[in-house]
Amino acid sequence: MSDGIRNPVVKVIFYALLILWSVSVLYPLLWTLLDALKDNEQFFLNAPWALPNMPLIWSNFSYVWESYSFNVYFVNSLVVTIGSTLLGLLLSATTAYVLARYQFKGSNALYLLYVSSMMVPFILALIPLFFLMNSMHLINTKLGLILVYTSSVLAFGIFVLVGFFRSLPKELEEASIMDGASYYGTFFRVMLPLSQPGLITIAIINILNVWNEFIMGTILVNDPVQYTLPVQIAVLQAEMQYRTEWGPLFAALFIIIVPVLLVYIIFQRRIASGITAGAVK
Repeated sequence: MSDGIRNPVVKVIFYALLILWSVSVLYPLLWTLLDALKDNEQFFLNAPWALPNMPLIWSNFSYVWESYSFNVYFVNSLVVTIGSTLLGLLLSATTAYVLARYQFKGSNALYLLYVSSMMVPFILALIPLFFLMNSMHLINTKLGLILVYTSSVLAFGIFVLVGFFRSLPKELEEASIMDGASYYGTFFRVMLPLSQPGLITIAIINILNVWNEFIMGTILVNDPVQYTLPVQIAVLQAEMQYRTEWGPLFAALFIIIVPVLLVYIIFQRRIASGITAGAVK
C-alpha cells in the first residue's frame, strides 16, 4: 500500500468512494430484483423504488419463463454464446500461434492488420454484412449469429494470445518435437494449455459481449423462434406498451442479468490478470 493510502484521512476518503461506487453498482441490481417481485397495483399505488409488499410475487419469474417462452430464447442465447466463444477461441489461438512462433513474409503486416481492425466500429459493417449473410442463406439462423460474433472477437483474441505465445520458450517446442510430437500435437498438448490465462480472459469477455448483444441479433434475425434474450426483451416491452406488466418485465431483465453476473463474479480476476500476463511476459 502506498504512503498516500496509509494516511488515515486519505484512507477514509478512499474507502468511502469505494463504498459509494459499490452502492451505485449494486443498487440497480437490487432494485430490478425487488421490482420483479411486485404486481402492477404496487407500481401504481406506491413509488417505483418502494419495497415490495408481502407476500413476494415470485410467480413473475415462472410466468415470464413459460408464458413468453423465455426458455426458448434462453437456449438460443446459450447456444449462440457458447458456439461463438468456442469457435472464437479456436481460431484466435491457432492464428495467434502461427503469427507469434513462425516468421514468414508479411506476418507482421498481417498481425498489424488484425490489431488495427479493432479500431473500426463493427456497426459500420452492418449493411455489407447483412447482404453477405443473406447471400449465404444464414439470415435467421443460429449459425449466422455464431459466425458474426466469432469474427467480432477474433482481433482482440489474437492481440492477447500473441503476447502469450511469444513469451513461451522455444525449448518447449523443440523438446516436444524431439519426443515425436507433430506440430499439431505440440500446439494442442503443450502450447495451448500454457496459454490458459489468455484463453479464459478472451472467453469471459466474449461471453459478456455476446450474451448482451442486441444490434446484430435484431438485424440478422427476424424469425421470433430464433430471437436471443436481448432481442426478446425489446419485443416484450413493445408488446406490453398498452398493458405493461411491470413485474414480469423486471423479472425478464433479472433473468438476463444473473448468468452474466455469475460469470463475472467467478472469473473477474482472470480478466485483468490474463491481459496483464500476456503483456508483460
